[in-house]
Amino acid sequence: MPLMTRQLVLPVHRTVPWGTVGAAGAAGLLLAALTRAGETAEGLSLYLLRAAVLAFAVGLAFLLDDPARHTTAAVPTPRPVRIGLRVALAVPAAAAWWTVALLLVPPGVRPPVGDITLEAAAAVVLAVTGAAAAVRFSEVTRPGLPVAVGLLATAVLALLFWPGRWALFVPVEDERWAAAHDRWAVLLAGAVVLGVVCAVEPVRRRIRL
Repeated sequence: MPLMTRQLVLPVHRTVPWGTVGAAGAAGLLLAALTRAGETAEGLSLYLLRAAVLAFAVGLAFLLDDPARHTTAAVPTPRPVRIGLRVALAVPAAAAWWTVALLLVPPGVRPPVGDITLEAAAAVVLAVTGAAAAVRFSEVTRPGLPVAVGLLATAVLALLFWPGRWALFVPVEDERWAAAHDRWAVLLAGAVVLGVVCAVEPVRRRIRL
């Protein structure tokens, strides 16, 4: 890691909205813990875990909030590096959170770990990619709130209107489970590519003569 990048780690760490991310993570863990509340809750374990993932993803939508964005735009370290540092700092926290969330679900009713982890990864990458897109194509310094609202709205609309033949949110016993997770993999790959594309210097406002 270049010296300048190492020197940025602590300042960037201080600007990450850990309080918001932590609050969303705590809400998600509470939802995951509800799977231990009785037989009825155990039967809803997949849906509670998905709700927990959505709660945490909403928190990560705030990861790129930076009130000093326009001040730091002129520093020699390019924006992709600064965004990459924020993401790198969040990855261990996200991995630890997901491990705890899985362990909170009783083993007997825990969904297939690999498949549900794929869903979780796609959700959190979509959240961060949405924030990166907002930074790339606008002048906002706090993209978190609109991206979080958009993520929640998209999840609700997908549950209500997503075509059954392309289903994503299916129960474990559904014969479409494997095909659905092929689509989750495509969604994750697309979100990663889009996130990388968006992690560049933001569009400047054109100077009007």
